[in-house]
Amino acid sequence: MEEREVTRPFGNEEISNELNLYNHRFYFAFKAIGDFLFALVCLIITSPILLLFCLVIKLESKGPAFFLQERVGIHGRSFHIIKLRSMNVNAEKNGAQWAVKNDPRVTKVGAFIRKTRIDEIPQLINILKGDMSLIGPRPERPVFTEEFDKQILGFKKRLAVKPGITGWAQVNGGYDITPHEKLNLDLHYIRNLSIILDIKIILKTIKVMLTGEGAR
Repeated sequence: MEEREVTRPFGNEEISNELNLYNHRFYFAFKAIGDFLFALVCLIITSPILLLFCLVIKLESKGPAFFLQERVGIHGRSFHIIKLRSMNVNAEKNGAQWAVKNDPRVTKVGAFIRKTRIDEIPQLINILKGDMSLIGPRPERPVFTEEFDKQILGFKKRLAVKPGITGWAQVNGGYDITPHEKLNLDLHYIRNLSIILDIKIILKTIKVMLTGEGAR
């Protein structure tokens, strides 16, 4: 599907200067290589898990096993995120909705794969395509990005780097934090980019996957 920009682009160069991103050129180059290799290896290793849950999802409810949804990526460019379907196929028949705790739209299998983050595994494909990184701000839908940007000054600053499967905001509150808290956590990550911080996030992500913290 053709990619397109969100309706209100922002000054990439100005924000990059403000957040000192040009000082992290070598970090971004190293991270891009690491992301690709990690995603490729993990996709091969987890392919049996994906196949198993694709089958279970299809057995529990009608509809495709995979779920594609438009999200906003780096510099406001849209892409389609790939996930295992965890909700009923008609979950948004009344329009875009924010996920809530104990969401009734979530299937039984969906509740498990969301709690364990198994539904996120297909996003390794998004990393291979260059849409996402392993670590970064969680990509929002265009409608919510525009809404939050109107309500919260500087919300689009979090689009200065590639979105991630996991990130500082995801492991420090998960789904239960407000958009304002999410922005503050994402900006903390962007302003403190480092391999050490990335390793810390990976370790906290493993803990989240084992305990199910922050799941909806």
